[in-house]
Amino acid sequence: MAVREVLRMGDPALLRRAGAVSEFNTPALDALIEDMFETMAACDGAGLAAPQIGVDLRVVIFGVGHNPRYPDAETVPQTVLINPQIMPLNEGMDEGWEGCLSVPGMRGLVPRFTHIHYKGFDQLGRQIDREVTGFHARVVQHECDHLDGILYPQRIPDMRYFGFTEELLTEGLMGTPKTPCDQP
Repeated sequence: MAVREVLRMGDPALLRRAGAVSEFNTPALDALIEDMFETMAACDGAGLAAPQIGVDLRVVIFGVGHNPRYPDAETVPQTVLINPQIMPLNEGMDEGWEGCLSVPGMRGLVPRFTHIHYKGFDQLGRQIDREVTGFHARVVQHECDHLDGILYPQRIPDMRYFGFTEELLTEGLMGTPKTPCDQP
């Protein structure tokens, strides 16, 4: 279908709570999801939420195999998740560096729950019900935040650990550059 424009931080559409999907397995939903996957792939993203491309629906996609933006990340299965619900399974949290296609060129150290249960539906309306940890849990929480109008910088407790990727790498806060995507 098409690679869509990704809205950037500052666009008010990213701050709204998205509406629930009421019909599954429709041509419009299929086209949206296809556009989302094409957009995510074109940007080397780990996930994408419908509000990031200006669609006010509770739809996220994610999946990580080999990704130059996340060279050390564990594999996350390619997933369409609609009308998601997330429940932390313990109080354990971990800080990890996050970036976002809507906040290009920047990274921040964000605390997230380490072990979650999530459920929702795929595009055909079939139930998804998973318990996950690690990077998979982080990606799901990040993408689902978009559905509630939350961008990852709003979750950063110490703004000393938020900045442009190049500067964070130069200062040794994020390690050393691993890919061309780690440069502006």
